[in-house]
Amino acid sequence: MSVQADDPAISVASGKSASLRPLLEWMARKAEPIIIGLVAILIGLGLFSLFILAIGKSPVVLFQLMYTGGFGSWFSVQNSLSRAAPLLLTALCVALPARLGLVIIGGEGAVVLGGVAAAAMAMPLVGAAPVSLTLILMGIAAMVVGGAWIGLAGFLRHYRGVNETISSLLLSYIAIALMNQFVEGPLRDPASLNKPSTKPLPADYMLGNIPGMDVHWGLVIGILACILSFILIEVTSYGFAARIAGGNVRAAQIQGLPVGRLIAGFTAIAGSFAGLAGMIEVVAVQGSANASLAAGYGYTGILVAFLARHNPLAIIPVAILLGGIDASGGLIQRRMGMPDATVLVLQGTLFIVILFCETFYGRFKIFNPDLWKRSL
Repeated sequence: MSVQADDPAISVASGKSASLRPLLEWMARKAEPIIIGLVAILIGLGLFSLFILAIGKSPVVLFQLMYTGGFGSWFSVQNSLSRAAPLLLTALCVALPARLGLVIIGGEGAVVLGGVAAAAMAMPLVGAAPVSLTLILMGIAAMVVGGAWIGLAGFLRHYRGVNETISSLLLSYIAIALMNQFVEGPLRDPASLNKPSTKPLPADYMLGNIPGMDVHWGLVIGILACILSFILIEVTSYGFAARIAGGNVRAAQIQGLPVGRLIAGFTAIAGSFAGLAGMIEVVAVQGSANASLAAGYGYTGILVAFLARHNPLAIIPVAILLGGIDASGGLIQRRMGMPDATVLVLQGTLFIVILFCETFYGRFKIFNPDLWKRSL
């Protein structure tokens, strides 16, 4: 028996599939970074396990210790959250310029200079100004210096054609050298003998903890920064213009968008977040500016940003995950007799695999609605 073309059942089925198509397209596009990201993490963990086996250790025991050290107890969770706080801000230093097609990897420089600037601002204000005003001015100083430092890489990229990846990385080494010069020179506290540092902040000038938690307020600041960055990128016209310029600079210029100002502005905002991370390290962890500011948060922030696909909201859980992995380094060292830098090997392996998996985006039909049959 033949089926008529105008059969109502066929029309209803066709109408339902057509009405579902926008939802399916949205789900496919949202699922792609999640699925590919998870696969990349699993591959990275597999390769890291082979490395652990090659040196005669058990990867199962290592992953158990990694979980225990990062999230196995309330103390471990709080330690992980504290370590995640600077990662939130340094990841934004990578994620924001990435929306413009820029690869900034020099956030470490903005972190150390932001910490030095904050400590220098505090020196004449401690005891002469209210605590709240001192902390605000320290934050402003750190953000201005960090923003200017990373903004310089953006300026060189647009106006002189200097590759921002290379320039920002080289600027970070210069920043660390400048930090050592200031901390061991004009800003040094004479009482700091074994470890040169600036004058320690009094206890009442330190950033306190969140009520009920042994985690400083830097975590809240980092989360708020991620939320504000998401609003900037996804809601404002400034963020829309940046996304257009990131997709096609030539098209943006033809449309009259101020590409130069967008590059300089976004890199400056990104650097200000990294500088703020340095200030938080001074007022919440170290108590002074010293060589410990160069703890690698700027480099770990690169991995966080790429794992989160440069999405400011996705940076929050990824930073907590990487903070937990970093927090487990000491436990791994004590229990397995391995250096705490073992977690750095894991981070490096994950980063390489994630970069490799970037080439697979848009290649799978299931995640690319443009390749679907129009009859769906």
